[in-house]
Amino acid sequence: MEKTIFEITKMDCPSEENLIRMKLDGISGIKNLDFDIANRKLTVFHIGQIELIEKSIAELNLGGQKLTTEQTDESGFEEHSNQRKLLWTVLAINFAFFIIEMTTGLFSKSMGLVADSVDMLADSFVYGISLFAVGGTLIRKKRIAKLAGYFQILLAVIGFAEVVRRFLAAEKMPDFSTMIVISIFALIANGVCLYLLQKSKSKHEAHMKASMIFTSNDVIINLGVIAAGLLVNWLNSNKPDLIIGAIVFVLVIQGAVRILKVGK
Repeated sequence: MEKTIFEITKMDCPSEENLIRMKLDGISGIKNLDFDIANRKLTVFHIGQIELIEKSIAELNLGGQKLTTEQTDESGFEEHSNQRKLLWTVLAINFAFFIIEMTTGLFSKSMGLVADSVDMLADSFVYGISLFAVGGTLIRKKRIAKLAGYFQILLAVIGFAEVVRRFLAAEKMPDFSTMIVISIFALIANGVCLYLLQKSKSKHEAHMKASMIFTSNDVIINLGVIAAGLLVNWLNSNKPDLIIGAIVFVLVIQGAVRILKVGK
């Protein structure tokens, strides 16, 4: 058996891990995948088929690059029996905050919150695909991934169009206090999701490194919405909210493209 280590420079949170797992699913030579999100590393234990593994990782455009390949006698890989329970937990958290942020975003006139809610929904799609496709055929998994990807793009395009409309029209100021408070709760939720998923895989330590939280794009987005809320209040302008909304919708579309590549 061989052990190949990849550096995945754009692997920022567990949703990207699940995308990689889905993409590599079906490659019979793979015996185990070991993810180290904190250091953006993936270790693949496999028998042959390295070219196919490299090609599949490269297709996701996550900055995957092979570092080393060596022989290994390692075996008896751990199966995490609670993996499905954890996926259900993070799916529930993400979907709940999709509803919370979408609702409060619409009422507070904040496109930043609306955009972040769609990003939360995007993560829910990834976890949902991982759950509902378990035990299913490869064709079924690809079909689900395609439907999720196209729906995600549709929502992001509608949201982006609304951002453009609000740039051109005179709109009411968003409620900056709602933006900040809800984003702080979303920030905590993302940290909890990342903590739960990483803690479940920890072999030697029960606590996640604090720096790991801040490798997540989701957390950066939350901080961006908080900053936009402060700028809305300071500048008495809705432009910071619209700018962060536009940026997040672009990121959501990029994520959707990755999901569609899983469906190829």
